[in-house]
Amino acid sequence: MTAELLELIPLVLRRHEIACLDLTGGAPELHPGFRKLVTEARSAGVVVIDRCNLTILNEPGHGDLAEFLAEQGVAVTASLPCYTADNVDRQRGNGVFERSIQGLHQLNALGYGSGDPERQLDLVYNPLGAVLPPPQASLEDDYKRELAQLGIRFDRLLTLANMPIQRFARQLELNGELDHYWQVLEQAHNPTNLETVMCRQLVSVDWEGSLYDCDFNQQLSLRRPGLIQNLRDLLDDEVNLSGDFIHTGRHCFGCTAGAGSSCGGALQG
Repeated sequence: MTAELLELIPLVLRRHEIACLDLTGGAPELHPGFRKLVTEARSAGVVVIDRCNLTILNEPGHGDLAEFLAEQGVAVTASLPCYTADNVDRQRGNGVFERSIQGLHQLNALGYGSGDPERQLDLVYNPLGAVLPPPQASLEDDYKRELAQLGIRFDRLLTLANMPIQRFARQLELNGELDHYWQVLEQAHNPTNLETVMCRQLVSVDWEGSLYDCDFNQQLSLRRPGLIQNLRDLLDDEVNLSGDFIHTGRHCFGCTAGAGSSCGGALQG
């Protein structure tokens, strides 16, 4: 994202009284404008979530990142696909689990994961294959029990369903599992989740400023319908996103299946 676009974000946040800025990547912390954006958003009273891969916390040149996040009261949401080293390293690469634990220790030492709303630490789980995630509450208990043995604490576990798009869809197709997974999602569709799916309460912005109804639509290049197409359009005081249509597709069953799935975890307890 260019510096010019980055500077528009605090203006849009204030103009439309947006309560939360959720930053993701890749590794959003690597952007040279990351810290300035966080500082300006927090000074406006906006909740900031950093979707952190944890290993960035012990990368050269980022030794003070955890302290910066704590000073600004940034909520950290970190992906940890399992509480065992073998499973994490198999999915993410050799040594990732150990480095992730090191990052969690850094955050815990700064007060993260202790129930302080200014030091919110959530972990994210998604299944390895073509299955729905297990119940969020019981899996959270498992994570807390196992990670406590490593001296780690966190606030919440968020479970996300795997979306059959892009690379994951290609992997499923190669394994002959794609059609089966579509059936799993469609048969588990729960219409009560439609009230709280994430596309009803957020707007996703890509690195060029284009707007989407959710991150998955962004990955599929499915722009939001209507005339409001870019971050710059939101500088207009008269613009109101409420009531606009939402661009939907077959992949949306990934958010409505079972207990539901969103950037904030399961939609139902």
